[in-house]
Amino acid sequence: MGSSGSRSAQKFCSRFLPEEQAEIDRLFDALSSEAPSSDASTRCFSLKALKARAAGGRHVGEALPPAMVTRLYDGMRGVDLTGKAKGPSDSVSQEQFMVSMSHLLKGNSEEKSLVILKMISATEGPVKAREVQKFTEDLVGSVVHVLNYRQELRGWTQKRGSGPPARVQELAAQLFSEMDLQGKGGEKLPGPQQLDCECDRATIEAWVFRAPHVATFLSVVIHRGFLLLHSSLDLATLVPERHVEQEREFESVLDVLSVIYVNSHLRREQRGRWRLLFSSELHGHSFAQLCGRITHRGPCVLLLEDHDGQVFGGFASCSWEVKPQFQGDDTCFLFSISPHMAVYTSTGYNDHYMYLNHGQQTIPNGLGMGGQHNYFGLWIDVDFGKGHSKAQPKCTTYNSPQLSAQEDFGFEKMEVWAVGDASGLQQAKSGKSILDMDPEAQALLEISGRSCHSEGLRDIPEDQ
Repeated sequence: MGSSGSRSAQKFCSRFLPEEQAEIDRLFDALSSEAPSSDASTRCFSLKALKARAAGGRHVGEALPPAMVTRLYDGMRGVDLTGKAKGPSDSVSQEQFMVSMSHLLKGNSEEKSLVILKMISATEGPVKAREVQKFTEDLVGSVVHVLNYRQELRGWTQKRGSGPPARVQELAAQLFSEMDLQGKGGEKLPGPQQLDCECDRATIEAWVFRAPHVATFLSVVIHRGFLLLHSSLDLATLVPERHVEQEREFESVLDVLSVIYVNSHLRREQRGRWRLLFSSELHGHSFAQLCGRITHRGPCVLLLEDHDGQVFGGFASCSWEVKPQFQGDDTCFLFSISPHMAVYTSTGYNDHYMYLNHGQQTIPNGLGMGGQHNYFGLWIDVDFGKGHSKAQPKCTTYNSPQLSAQEDFGFEKMEVWAVGDASGLQQAKSGKSILDMDPEAQALLEISGRSCHSEGLRDIPEDQ
């Protein structure tokens, strides 16, 4: 590669700690061990070696889909160390390998885009948007593949079914939607025409900056595909640990990709662990059970699948309480998982973030998020199994569209997951209601002829 190439590689080597550099060198030595050259300075490896060489006792070609291995190889051999190359090299040199690892794992958006552009297409010049779309689908699919292969799904599952994996396509479509695709005159193009747009390096760079999942997923593919620099990947904040009480058999509406997507919108301290609080499958179709299991349990994610197969929900940033007032704050949000993935955050228009009420006669009884009484962005009725999502044209609180297939919908499956650590309010820890701690309050209610609505809404102990 010449002295200029060596100096360039040395500059990027400085980004790695000595032990990291040694690990990268060992991987390159393993990949290039079958190269015919005896000169260490000209050693290289081929695509065949990358697919076949064992890494940490397991083949890279098995840990990653073949299409992604080829894309990584094209990205590496497309690195131009001298600025004079007229195309990709025939194999990957040590300098190219080092620089590509530096760009993808430690680089900024500009540096990452240089390698990603070559991963999308080995040819010179701009690429078509449809090629970016295919790359995105391959990238998302590779994340599921490698996490499943390395047995690091952390309790979650890979959504299975006939045909292409729907959740892969849904998350890939969400990432692809972050691209700024315009016509030659700067006009916004309709969906099908967008795929014919040309994307240059600046477009790819802007996309990588706007869609951080792209860089994160590439890191997962490299770290777990090559078993490289394992300690520098904090997988716990990407894929939360799934905890279901007493390890009961339970198939969630969520799969690992939808969990990764929703989890990425939570605060960092909330991302490590999801604990199941309520499932209609396990705990029955009961609004009283729902209230008893989710109140005073801290921040949580609730979601449901309507009868038309659409999956959607919301994030409650604080503990649910049964009361006639709205609650929560502007870190709450609504989201959609299927048929497309999207998150809808607070508009600041009002503070109708969360609502939970039961046993009242003059105001609605149920669980709601966003909008207003009788016109919620997401509503679960006290008559469990019924709800609505009203938005004409958008929910005022979250700017969300109608989340369900039908404005008034029915559902069978609903789940609520507590996020973050298991600490909650002291009252929840003790398992006691305020009426348990103050029997006089209960007596006064009975004397006055008022029913004890909280009797059916007590927190359910963890071991029940």
